[in-house]
Amino acid sequence: MNTGNEARPDRTSRVPHFTFADSLEAQEAQLAANPLIERFRASRRAMAADPHRPLYHFVSPESSLNDPNGLCFWQGRWHLFYQGYPPEDRRQHWGHAVSPDLIHWRDLPYAIYPNPEECCYSGATWVEDDRVIAMYHGTQAGNMVAVSSDPLLLNWEKVTGRAVIPLSAAPAVFDPCIWKKDGFYYSLSGGTLPHESSGRRRPAEFLLRSADLKTWEYLHPFVEGDAFSLVGDDGACPYFWPIGDAQSGQRHILLHFSHMSGGHYLLGDYDKVRDKFVVTQGGSFTFGTFYPGGVHAPSATPDGKGGVIAIFNINVGRPTPGWDQIMSLPRRLTLSGRNQLAVEPAGDIESLRCEHRKVEAMTLPANREIVLESVRGNALEISAEIDPWNAPLVEMNVLRAPGREEFTRIAFYKQGGFQNWERFLSWDKWLDTCNSLITLDTSYSSQLPDAQPRAPETAPVFIAPNEPLKLRVFIDRSVVEVFVNGRQCVAARVYPGRADSLGVSLRAQGRDATLRKLDAWTMRGIYEED
Repeated sequence: MNTGNEARPDRTSRVPHFTFADSLEAQEAQLAANPLIERFRASRRAMAADPHRPLYHFVSPESSLNDPNGLCFWQGRWHLFYQGYPPEDRRQHWGHAVSPDLIHWRDLPYAIYPNPEECCYSGATWVEDDRVIAMYHGTQAGNMVAVSSDPLLLNWEKVTGRAVIPLSAAPAVFDPCIWKKDGFYYSLSGGTLPHESSGRRRPAEFLLRSADLKTWEYLHPFVEGDAFSLVGDDGACPYFWPIGDAQSGQRHILLHFSHMSGGHYLLGDYDKVRDKFVVTQGGSFTFGTFYPGGVHAPSATPDGKGGVIAIFNINVGRPTPGWDQIMSLPRRLTLSGRNQLAVEPAGDIESLRCEHRKVEAMTLPANREIVLESVRGNALEISAEIDPWNAPLVEMNVLRAPGREEFTRIAFYKQGGFQNWERFLSWDKWLDTCNSLITLDTSYSSQLPDAQPRAPETAPVFIAPNEPLKLRVFIDRSVVEVFVNGRQCVAARVYPGRADSLGVSLRAQGRDATLRKLDAWTMRGIYEED
């Protein structure tokens, strides 16, 4: 019988751990001579020649990474945490990077180390005036709380030194998030309840409350009226934040990850009297399986302007010695209507642009591929505006080999999606109310025998009948991200095996379309070593 007096195992990390000063100037001086930072620099230099290692998407400085954690803004800087796997102790630690603009990331020492927990898994942060609170899952212990108040969030102290929410405290104790209301801290613990008819699990998100971060009481399942999650989904890595403003109407969004079907969100209203989240809409960030090469879990924080900044890890699709997963570009989520989510790239991505190339307006003749001879590269941003007219399909191929031996296909199917009855006015106009589809197809991206193609990512996006198609395409060696008219984003990993898989082409199927304009830029790297 466990009496609670047994000695806990010593799970002290073997990674060097440092204590830093309280002033920014002193911290910077310490970092300049810090052996972990020098180790990170050397590791980045050693892996820089890997042709599939991205230049402007964040990658762990050494070894692997997994979920992003605790994205936040503190004293004028953005902080990204992530599950890092240090080479001398492969248990998850919270890796740490800081940025002035969400794009240029600077490595900092590991932030949170395991002990008494076995591993430091996923969690979120809550920023107060005088400190930042991190809440995360400590395996074999429960949900943990740590706090930091120094300028670069280098020193973390664990509240009580043990799990503040033990594994037995709620129906499930797993990946947590945290917020504050009316003098109390609230936390969701990712978890599920059986579906009423099938018995299979559905996301529930268990709500807990505390006055002091030390003692928590379990309240109830938080999510109400969710008709949008798939039966079998779970609600891991939750992030619950307000979205919108007084003008657009403030609502709440719950971003989360399903170990069955990838990244998702629920949109709805926070009933603060009953402490329930009443769901009115839902959607996805992953449009297929999350492995191989798909969008995985979110980390998110409000931007103070009615939007939510989200970043995701994107899975590996081919063995790459020494590293694997990467982070997506940060995305700004906003409301474009009561139940409509808008998405745009966030941060100062424009600062990476160089070597501008412009393609003038032209007709895209039906059934003929047009290779853009002036646009080539594997680290590019492409901004294109296309009028499909009556062409049912318009596509852009990137990372294209000269003979089309390898290529990644971005396809727009005009009005090829489901009917949306909320837009329906009359039967003679029913087609104009259908969603279009955007597809990111990596089936022929690589000839390498160990590259794993994924089924095409296909996402709905509504484009009005006379509205042009606007694409922002980000290509970064082994990842492609596509933003569509500020309303949708698809992303996946790619691994071209040929050095000449650099081309870009356009094609209209069935009928002519018009390229209104296209701009492309070579993109710089984001690290000191670049």
